[in-house]
Amino acid sequence: MIAGKMGAKTMTKLLTACILALAAVTISGGAAMAKSPDIIRVGVLQEPKSLNLWLASDAWSKRVLNMIFQPLYIREPKSQKLVPWLAAEEPEYDGYKIAYTVKLRPAKWSDGTEFTSADVIFTGNMIKKLKMPRFNSKWKFVKKMVAIDKHTVQFVLKKPKAIFLTRTLTTPIVQKKQWEKILASVKGEKKPLKKFLRYKLKNPVGTGPFMLANWKKGVFVYLKKNPNFFSLNKTIDGMALGPHIKGIIFKVFGTADAAVLALRKGDIDFYWNGIQAGYLKSIKGDPKIKIYTNKKSALYFMGFNLRKAPFNDVNLRRAIATLISKDFIIKRILQGYGDVLHSLIPPGNQFYYNPNVPRYGYGKPVADRVKMAYAILTEAGYTWKVPPVTADGKVVKGKGIMLPGGKPMAEFTILTPPADYDPHRAMSGQMIQEWLRAVGIPALSRPMAFGALIQKVKGQRDFDCFILGYGKLSLDPGYLRAFFHSKMDKPRGWNMSGYRNFDFDHLANSSNDAMDPVIRQEMIHKLQVMLMRDVPYIPLYNPLVVEGVRTDRFSGWVPTVGGIGNIWSFCQIKPAK
Repeated sequence: MIAGKMGAKTMTKLLTACILALAAVTISGGAAMAKSPDIIRVGVLQEPKSLNLWLASDAWSKRVLNMIFQPLYIREPKSQKLVPWLAAEEPEYDGYKIAYTVKLRPAKWSDGTEFTSADVIFTGNMIKKLKMPRFNSKWKFVKKMVAIDKHTVQFVLKKPKAIFLTRTLTTPIVQKKQWEKILASVKGEKKPLKKFLRYKLKNPVGTGPFMLANWKKGVFVYLKKNPNFFSLNKTIDGMALGPHIKGIIFKVFGTADAAVLALRKGDIDFYWNGIQAGYLKSIKGDPKIKIYTNKKSALYFMGFNLRKAPFNDVNLRRAIATLISKDFIIKRILQGYGDVLHSLIPPGNQFYYNPNVPRYGYGKPVADRVKMAYAILTEAGYTWKVPPVTADGKVVKGKGIMLPGGKPMAEFTILTPPADYDPHRAMSGQMIQEWLRAVGIPALSRPMAFGALIQKVKGQRDFDCFILGYGKLSLDPGYLRAFFHSKMDKPRGWNMSGYRNFDFDHLANSSNDAMDPVIRQEMIHKLQVMLMRDVPYIPLYNPLVVEGVRTDRFSGWVPTVGGIGNIWSFCQIKPAK
């Protein structure tokens, strides 16, 4: 019995020693990994919510998953044109069959198995079978897929769809071998999609430049170089790709303060998030930190409820657009880190952006804009107790605006997110309130919790005006149809303003079916003019994305719309000499 007790104690001590030794090895190994000249340390504010590609919709998950799962085509960084990625060449179109044939480049999955047509067909069929959220709309018009051979797939469409090229063929492809087992596990379930999306994928198999090595929850995610990456040491679209690094450590910080401090101290090499203007002063003078400033594909705007008076009057909407000083918003609120928006497609989208749209009062001094707005409203039958423009043309404070017919305009509310959620939108609402009140228009800016604001605007549709934004718009302009088509004017629909225009609907439908990019470009240009003539939304600004990197560790970053945090950069950067 005594011998037994001694054995237990000895075993306990031995086990404790082993645990401590293992911990020491892990800690020292992690430290060595973090200091490696071939491993880049990237600061992020949150860890991935899931490694299940089909569930993960947050930016932090996508930053990891985009390094693992790859599409057939991606956008190159300069002009954003689509180039073959897992595909070997441009798709071949058969107008008679309404079919595209795509040849695949030789590639392997990260587990060493061959990438084939079967993986592509499985991915598409799985999306369609489960009606996968965020993806099904891009695939439901695909009639069938046929494997011509192991490396050639033919897609037959039910009807022409422009987004087949820009959205369907840019869908990440998953491995049939891994995902058919997961799909089989939900067969027979009452809610198979729900269970499928809840599946916790611990070891994703991909074709990307990196693969998962370690994930310590709440601390870091470590991706190591994928030795089977199809473009390793090859050239695509004139760019010699690697990766030239051994891996990426995503270090999780709870706040921007902590992440920016880590960048300054050299604890991270790249902070993968837009740096607010308030932090730039502290890092601009550091010779070892380089600031990159790039355009975003984003839209921040003021919207109206066209379902109710007086916002169903286009003259009032045009007058309000005239009174807003977009330059002031850029210079004073965004502190210069943004672009004025005139159209609902941002200028970074070079192919589809139309610069030739109405620019209500833009570039004019305040007095001139007041006079222009006054003229628009006066001609439409609006009157004032005290007009904002006197008989001799002097601009004064207006009071008591009255609608055509003589009824006083009731006070209305401009809903904005709160300042602690988005100070730019909250402050823009305050300024717009002041500009409108200066001419007698009784506007009141009101911050509201973001979730409640969305519910009021999209769910209840009980509002006057609002200021919202899309921080990352697709480069495909199909969202114009989604945002303004009459069919989308429904509770929780994308058409938040209630805009209804038969001509717009018809042209938007035609643009979504136009297979020729040049013809579609012309249609999209016309849609932008139509929308800015009717002004359901007033585009306000597009923030620039400002990012910082350490120059003493890595070089070779690739700027593009959305910033330097992109797959081209991580396939190009090399340890600094």
